[in-house]
Order: sequence, then C-alpha cells, then structure tokens
Amino acid sequence: MGLKDLRTKRGMTQRELAEKTGVTRQRIAAFETGVRPSSGMSLDVAIRICDALKVRNPRKLLDPDSDSSAD
Repeated sequence: MGLKDLRTKRGMTQRELAEKTGVTRQRIAAFETGVRPSSGMSLDVAIRICDALKVRNPRKLLDPDSDSSAD
C-alpha cells in the first residue's frame, strides 16, 4: 500500500498531511506520484508521516511492495 492509499484510507488530503508533518504539499505529492520515490525519504520524514497516518510499521511507507500487513 503506497502513501496515497494510506493517506486516503485515513480520509486526509495532501494539505492536511503536509500540515501535520511539516512537509510541503508538493513534497507529499512527489512521494505519491513517484517523482520522488518514498525509498528516498529521510527517516525523520517517514516517522512524521507514519505518526500522522497512524502507521506503526514504517516499512509500509518506505517499501509499499513489502509483504508487511501490520498497520
């Protein structure tokens, strides 16, 4: 499950996620579209996004193709 899927599953807009994490909306969009791969995301940003989306396993965010099923 990719970042966009996780965000929309939580009912958040890109702007809301950006405000909660201190990351620009444009950067969130770049992670979602693959312009900037989530695998290149810093650990600090990944943790802030995971906290905002209530995702317990950062691997879901950093490696959307992983077999991890834990939120």
